[in-house]
Amino acid sequence: MRKPMIFVLKLLLFIAGLLVLGGCWDNKDINHRSLPIIMGVSMQDDKFTVYLDIPQVTQSGQTIDIVSYTGATLNEIVDKISMNMESEVDLLHLKVIVVDKAYAEHGLKDSISSFMRSREISAKTIVVICDEDLGYFFKRLNVLSNREHTFLYDFFRKNAGWNPQIADTRTWQIFRSIDSYTRDVALPIVKSGKTTAIESMGSAIVKNGKMVGRLSPEETLIFNAFNGASSQGKIEVMDHATVKIVDNTLSHQTSFANGKASLTSTINLKVTILDTKGVVSTDLIGQELEELLTTRCNNMIKRLQKYEADILGIGQLFRNKLTREQLTRWRTDYYPSMNIDVKVQSIIQNMGNLKSSAS
Repeated sequence: MRKPMIFVLKLLLFIAGLLVLGGCWDNKDINHRSLPIIMGVSMQDDKFTVYLDIPQVTQSGQTIDIVSYTGATLNEIVDKISMNMESEVDLLHLKVIVVDKAYAEHGLKDSISSFMRSREISAKTIVVICDEDLGYFFKRLNVLSNREHTFLYDFFRKNAGWNPQIADTRTWQIFRSIDSYTRDVALPIVKSGKTTAIESMGSAIVKNGKMVGRLSPEETLIFNAFNGASSQGKIEVMDHATVKIVDNTLSHQTSFANGKASLTSTINLKVTILDTKGVVSTDLIGQELEELLTTRCNNMIKRLQKYEADILGIGQLFRNKLTREQLTRWRTDYYPSMNIDVKVQSIIQNMGNLKSSAS
C-alpha cells in the first residue's frame, strides 16, 4: 500500500513540475531575426527617418541591405520595418548609432532616454554624428560594404582603426550626462571620405544631450589626454619633428574660496620621437611640444567655458567642495568664470630617429 502511494506522490510532483516550466515558446530562431550593425537617425519637420544596415548571408556570400523608413517615433519605425520584413529586427547587437548634425543640434535627449528605457539597444553602443546628408552617407556605406561590412564599426574599435584623435562615447555616457550637473560629453564627427571609406571631422561638444560646438582632431587628442586615452597619438612639433605619445598621466590641484573655483592641472606625457627635419636637439623638441600643447589646451578650455560645456569633467573634481544646490549652478555660476591653468610636461623616452639624424 505504501509503495503505490509513493509512486502517485512522485507522479503528482512530476506533473506539477511540468506545469511551472515556461519553456522558450516566445523565442525566435536566429535565422528568423535581422541583426543590424549600424543604425542611422535623422530628423526633419518633427519626423524621424531611420536607416538600418542589415547583413544578409546568402549562398554566394554576405551582402548588406540598407533599409529606411520615416515615422513619428523610433519605436514605431522599427516596428514597421519588422512588419514589412520576413524576419524580426533585433537591435541588441547594434554596434554604431549615426545621427545627423541637425538632429544632434536639436537634442538627443528623447532618443537616448528611449534607448536606455527599452533596453533593446546595448548601453555600450557607440554614438556618432554625421557631417553630411545621412541618406548619402548610407548609400556610400552600401557601396563600400562589398569590401568589408563592419568597416564603420572597425573605425572606432580600439584594436582596429581607432586613434586618440577620435572621441569614443557610448550610449550610457550620453544618458549619464543628460541629467548630470558636472559632466558633458564629446561625440565623434565623421563623413564619407574621398579616398578613404570614412573621414574624421573632429568631435562635437554635447551639453545636456545637445550639440553646442566642435573640437578639431588635435583638440580631441587633448580631450582624450584628460581621460588618459591619448596613448599612440602623434603630434607634429613646429615642423621640426613628429612625436608619438607612449603614455600620459594627469594631476590636479583644486581650490574653492570666496565663491570662486580654481584648478591647476599638469599633463605628463611620455613621448618618443618618430622623425625629425634636420639636426635638432631633444630639449628644443620637448620645449616646443610643451608650449604647443599648453597653448592649445588652454584655448580649448576657454571655448568650453564660453559654451558652459564641461566635457573634461572638471566639475567632478569639486563635488566634495560644493553643496548639491551649488552643483546645480556649476555650469552657469562657477565653471564659466573659474581660473583653469593647464601645463603640459614632456619626457622624451628615447630619441628614435634623432640619433641617426644628428650623427
